[in-house]
Amino acid sequence: MQIAGKIYKIFDEQQVSDTFKKRQFVIDYSENQMYREYIIFDFVQDKCDILDAFKVGDDVEVFFNIRGREWQSSDGNIKYFNTLQAWRMTKINADIDSPSKNSTEEDDLPF
Repeated sequence: MQIAGKIYKIFDEQQVSDTFKKRQFVIDYSENQMYREYIIFDFVQDKCDILDAFKVGDDVEVFFNIRGREWQSSDGNIKYFNTLQAWRMTKINADIDSPSKNSTEEDDLPF
């Protein structure tokens, strides 16, 4: 799955256990500007470093999987949890304002 939005918040990396780490970030997403939605995603393990290339305010496209799990408390209650686990993120419209290399040079391609 994928979604496009603006990075609203980036959290520090969390070492959850000796063998598991995650880093969360929030995307400001809306199909209607009057009703903003803030969606939290997780990068896990070696994907945590992906966020180092981004900053708050960047327009991005996030590629993610939906993860769900069941948890039973000590008193027997069962709860269900969902997470959005990102595995890739790219900047969008990053070069829209900067001229391309060939914009001031004559195109010398033979076709």
